[in-house]
Amino acid sequence: MLSIKNLRVSIEGKEILGGINLEVKAGEIHAIMGPNGSGKSTLASVLAGRNLVEVIEGEVLYMGKNLLEILPEERSRQGIFLGFQYPIEIPGVSMVNFLKTALNEHRKYNGLEPLSASDFLKVMREKKALVEIASSLTNRSVNEGFSGGEKKRNEIFQMAILEPKLAILDETDSGLDI
Repeated sequence: MLSIKNLRVSIEGKEILGGINLEVKAGEIHAIMGPNGSGKSTLASVLAGRNLVEVIEGEVLYMGKNLLEILPEERSRQGIFLGFQYPIEIPGVSMVNFLKTALNEHRKYNGLEPLSASDFLKVMREKKALVEIASSLTNRSVNEGFSGGEKKRNEIFQMAILEPKLAILDETDSGLDI
């Protein structure tokens, strides 16, 4: 599913990743651990297509395709999900509309009909129960006024709705309400 060979990445001229190699097969779970500043978030940024990094060398293949040549929005359509270390607020954009639009975009890309409002709400109810997220969060704007833990739970909820092929979770335990 994901093959990384000799990946070297810099930010503002400073090399952050120096020759990373990684193979991830479908269904596998990998945890990348290391001290602050060791490049974990940088690797997540490369995989998601964030343009704040420069790939110096290496190869990243996703489902046999050169991931480095695929635009971020196309990566999302192809099933890559990035859970941010610090999820952003999107004031004025309701969770329901955000997720329905995202899910139907994925369905369209995969040649499926969009879900009706009632079918989407059924999916949403099922996933809310699965991740135990309160309606008080899903009835608001995306992450607006959420605590750190609520933002993280909301991202897990988004991931459950979208059912990605590859989920990259950057520090899912930071900012938790414990």
